[in-house]
Amino acid sequence: MLIATHSGKFHADDIWGVMVLDLVFPGCELVRTRDMARIAEADFAVDVGGEWDPARGRFDHHQKGFDGRRQSGVVYASAGLVWRTHGAACVARIAQEYAGRPLDMRDAQDMAWAIDHDVVQYLDMSDTGAARNAPGGYGLSAIMAGFNPGWIDEERAGSVAASEALRLAQFRRAMEFMRDILVNQVRYRVGAMQSAELVRGGERLEGGRVLFLKNASLPWTGLVRNEMPDVLFVIAYSALENRYMLHVVPAAPDSFVARRDLPAAWAGLQGAELAAVTGVPDAGFCHNGRFIAAAGSFEGALQMARIALREA
Repeated sequence: MLIATHSGKFHADDIWGVMVLDLVFPGCELVRTRDMARIAEADFAVDVGGEWDPARGRFDHHQKGFDGRRQSGVVYASAGLVWRTHGAACVARIAQEYAGRPLDMRDAQDMAWAIDHDVVQYLDMSDTGAARNAPGGYGLSAIMAGFNPGWIDEERAGSVAASEALRLAQFRRAMEFMRDILVNQVRYRVGAMQSAELVRGGERLEGGRVLFLKNASLPWTGLVRNEMPDVLFVIAYSALENRYMLHVVPAAPDSFVARRDLPAAWAGLQGAELAAVTGVPDAGFCHNGRFIAAAGSFEGALQMARIALREA
């Protein structure tokens, strides 16, 4: 079986969705692509494809008109969509391997709902803009505590010495996990230091209200927000995707409120539909949240920015 998700930068919601499907359907092949033909061939499409149809293995939330949400009102992203359909089966499979006996499916469903409440909904909230990060019971301290052996592990160990050996092994695993977090923190900060000069040297367009960056991977948000009060939109070229991204500028730290949003009429549109509304032939997509859009050329992205400056 084949799982398709989008190429380019990955997020917690697509990681979770693919991970769950890989557990429920072991041995799946994974392809990361935006090629609609390859996506159509896949057994599952996660966070890509413009469809939500669980019966056909489609778990996207970016399409215009999508309004899937929990009873609590929390909107679904791909993590929650996959978990809603396959969460109970995933819990049952893990429980079978861990406990050595089948789990009643009612219990599995109850666990799945609890995990959605404690973990998955926060991944969705982060992806859809309802929360800046994924809080809940999975802050870093809680994650580290989760490496401790549980009572089943200790019972299986059979002795105090074996239990302590297991704790030592888990402690080392936790150390490696924490080391990766630290390395990532340093790596991103070094990159931010080196990128600041490149962002400050970006080309200012449309009277200084649009900033053009030649590399979409540059971490520009904080610097633009703090040092460039007149910039309303950022255009950046993504070499990985070979297209130009049009971003809004957050008005404040840890906020999805923008200095200016993209036009409401663009929300959730892709391809020909967006091209018809904007008059830009190579317009690619606009996110439902209106904080990012794309075009195939610099000229197309700049034209979309000009329209947004006039209309938004």
